[in-house]
Amino acid sequence: MEAKDNIADDKLQNTQSAKVTTKRKSSRRRNIAIFTVVSLLNVGLLVLLWSQLLTPAPNQAGASSDGPTVANPLKGRPAPGFKLTVLNAKQATTLDLASLKGKAVVLNFWSSSCVPCQDEASLLQSTSQRMQSKGIVFLGVDFEDTQGDGLSFMQKYGITYPNVLDANGATAINYGVTYTPTTYFINSRGVVVSMIPREMTAQDLQTNLQLLMG
Repeated sequence: MEAKDNIADDKLQNTQSAKVTTKRKSSRRRNIAIFTVVSLLNVGLLVLLWSQLLTPAPNQAGASSDGPTVANPLKGRPAPGFKLTVLNAKQATTLDLASLKGKAVVLNFWSSSCVPCQDEASLLQSTSQRMQSKGIVFLGVDFEDTQGDGLSFMQKYGITYPNVLDANGATAINYGVTYTPTTYFINSRGVVVSMIPREMTAQDLQTNLQLLMG
């Protein structure tokens, strides 16, 4: 009888041991499965973050290599008025934007230290001379510069159309300028029709001049 009890106990222990082993294997498989899922999720997250780093932000995707693409809040509105000192080596005079009413204006914000401004200077100068007979006035606004630096820039690039000095940047702020060069195209009624917040190509300039002449 005692032998049968021992055999029964052995079977019970073996059964319990088998159950423990099975539970351990099951637990191990579950842990492996959880680890695998977590690892895959981490890898997926890393891939997503890496792709976000490599993808340009929405406001940069449409930007040119020379500057950002930004909204033009002044489009369709009267151009903000200003009265600034004219850049010349003679007697100091001022120019009031209101004095150009009735004429279309290409208003170019620039700075002497701005490389893209230097690159587009010749294009603006040559085009300004061609547009004189069509009643379109080119006007430069030297942003946060000294008079000496502004005059040196004009002399270096042979600029003959009028330029004024926005020494404290107040006029640029009124126009929402965040980058130089930035050019506004103002029709003969004094209304802003378009804006280019970067260095212009010849095609850019011609396209926007057509808007003024149209």
